[in-house]
Amino acid sequence: METLVMNQINDRIPLEFILLGFSDQPWLEFLLFVVFFISYTVTIFGNLTIILVSHLDSRLHTPMYFFLTNLSLLDLCYITSTVPQLLVNLYSTRKVISYAGCVAQLFMFLALGATECVLLAVMSFDRFVAICWPLHYSVIMHQRLCLQWAAASWVTGFSNSVWLSALTLQLPLCGPYVLDHFLCEVPALLKLSCVDTTANEAELFLVSVLFHLVPLTFILTSYAFIAQAVLRIQSAEGRQKAFGTCGSHLIVVSLFYGTAISTYLQPPSTNSKDQGKMVSLFYGIIAPMLNPLIYTLRNKEVKEAFKRLVARVFSIKK
Repeated sequence: METLVMNQINDRIPLEFILLGFSDQPWLEFLLFVVFFISYTVTIFGNLTIILVSHLDSRLHTPMYFFLTNLSLLDLCYITSTVPQLLVNLYSTRKVISYAGCVAQLFMFLALGATECVLLAVMSFDRFVAICWPLHYSVIMHQRLCLQWAAASWVTGFSNSVWLSALTLQLPLCGPYVLDHFLCEVPALLKLSCVDTTANEAELFLVSVLFHLVPLTFILTSYAFIAQAVLRIQSAEGRQKAFGTCGSHLIVVSLFYGTAISTYLQPPSTNSKDQGKMVSLFYGIIAPMLNPLIYTLRNKEVKEAFKRLVARVFSIKK
């Protein structure tokens, strides 16, 4: 009896999945390999630079840059969970991922995506306090609270992933085990299920509302109050600095939430294969690459801190 049960379980668990990715356009694969390799390199360098500069420059030891460091670390992990496997499949003729690799990718992608949703909301509250209650900022945003909120973001994201991954992976799958995607994502895996996935789609929708619409509503509400406070600032330079700092965060929010919502707040069955791939590319690869560029190019403090770090390195060499 035990042997029969084990055989049935093993029959439901494939050894590997085929990731079709962009194999229907082979002429495009080499170009995509080059583009994604460059994007990955830029993302690694950009986010590591932010983490290093924020850690080494004492002037950036503030709550804003503490949360920005968390975002950079998150983006590093986020893009690393997908791009190396994508590059291998673009280069290889055998486009597969092991079952264990697929499970790990699914778990990390869900965990890091949910964590970023919460963290971006926390960052908006930090900007709200800094601009609307500047005299109370250091009292409210003390180190212990920042650590607690950062930890809560990571714990909430990973807890969500444990639950949603378990619900997805317990579904029986029907062969052939071919995912018309470049990564193991919930909507793509639901399409392989042998049973009705209506309940799973409803649960995915509920999670998307909790992690996308609720934080986004909180962020937009925070920025409505921020806009009112900024318009009351007498100094033109002060208004420009406030809008510059908040503008960077709003651009990141728009890029991330806009594309993620279009994927997870509609049934997987309504997504066209090309739409799902392109949207996932944007919030899974392009957005993490653009985040450090947006924050550094639009942030005078980061640029000056980077110049001081470079000058310090060269002075040591001399």
